Amino acid sequence: MHTHTRLLSDHDLPAPIDDRWFEDYVVGASYDFGSVTVTEDDIVGFARQYDPQPIHTDPAWAAEGPFHGLIASGIQTVAVVMRMYVDHYISRVASLASPGVDELRWLRPLRPGDELRMRVTVAAARVSESKPDRGLVHTKVEGFNQDGEPVVGFMAMNFLARRPAG
Repeated sequence: MHTHTRLLSDHDLPAPIDDRWFEDYVVGASYDFGSVTVTEDDIVGFARQYDPQPIHTDPAWAAEGPFHGLIASGIQTVAVVMRMYVDHYISRVASLASPGVDELRWLRPLRPGDELRMRVTVAAARVSESKPDRGLVHTKVEGFNQDGEPVVGFMAMNFLARRPAG
C-alpha cells in the first residue's frame, strides 16, 4: 500500500503529536489528513489473510458480483483510516487507550486505485470525574475517496492524559 499521509487542513492541531494532551482536543475543531492509495494487491493480500471472501480475493468472481468489481474488506478500510488516525491525530504521549468505537458504517466500497483521506472532528471532550488526571475525547472519523465520496465513518473514543502542571 502506498502510504503518504499529510495534513490537508489549513491549520494543524494546537500542539505537535508528541506534545499533544487532552486540552489540545478542542470541541468543534476539524482536521483533514490524507492520502493512502489502495492497490488490488493490497486488497487481495489483506483479504487472503483476514477476510477471504471472493468479493475481496477473486477479481474475476468479483467482476460478476454485486459490486461489479473487487472491493476492500470493510475491516481493511477501517485499518487504513486507523493508520492515518494514529499517524496524525492521536497523541503519542497522552493516549491511554480506547474503550471502543460507535456508529461504524461502511458507506461505499473502497476499490483498487482509490485514494483515501480522513477527516476528524472533535465531537465531545470531558474531564473524567473519577480520574481527573485524564479526559475522554469523542472524535467523529470520516474516510473519503478521491472523489470526496464518504467511504467509512465511526465515532472514536479515546482516554487522554491531561497536560502536566508546570
